[in-house]
Amino acid sequence: MRMRIIISVILMCIIGFSFAASEKTMVNLNAAYKGESTASAKYAAYAEQARKEGFIPIAIMFEATSKAEAVHALNHKAVIEKMGGKIAAFTPQFTVKTTRENLEDAIKGENYEIATMYPDYVKTAKDDNANDAVKSFRWAMETEKKHSLIYSNALNALNKNDLKSLPKVYWVCPKCGNTYDQAKPEDKCAFCYTSRDKFIKFDK
Repeated sequence: MRMRIIISVILMCIIGFSFAASEKTMVNLNAAYKGESTASAKYAAYAEQARKEGFIPIAIMFEATSKAEAVHALNHKAVIEKMGGKIAAFTPQFTVKTTRENLEDAIKGENYEIATMYPDYVKTAKDDNANDAVKSFRWAMETEKKHSLIYSNALNALNKNDLKSLPKVYWVCPKCGNTYDQAKPEDKCAFCYTSRDKFIKFDK
């Protein structure tokens, strides 16, 4: 009898630890969902501002990255629901300024996600053996690396008054959000292997 009690206590501790670990990943997933949803809405608004200022190439760019962030948000949401969680309703909060300032804000946000947020989330999810969360976080993180470079190039072109040097077409993978700033991307997405014919095109 005593041995059974000891075993029961051990099992309860293990279950309790696993639950706490999953809870931490769930918190991170919800934070990531909120962040990506906000980024999607924000970049859509930044695209409108760029069009108002006559910066059409930058507007197209922001429209593409807005879609990519929406894909990330949907992926995070799917993992949350698969783990038995729920999404809390919220209203995205952000401020639209000049296109130059919006680009600077976008770069700052992406660099934070690349250097701090997603690496921490991936580590926690790996420790929790939450493989679906790891995949969703990694897809987002690798895409944000590309977005940071895209935004930096756009800001440099804007500062040099050389928007003609910017890409005229962008492609977004509908499964992972991977973003391509080239006329003809590779045959399959480098992150999730989705066929190019399923990519979403942005060029107007």
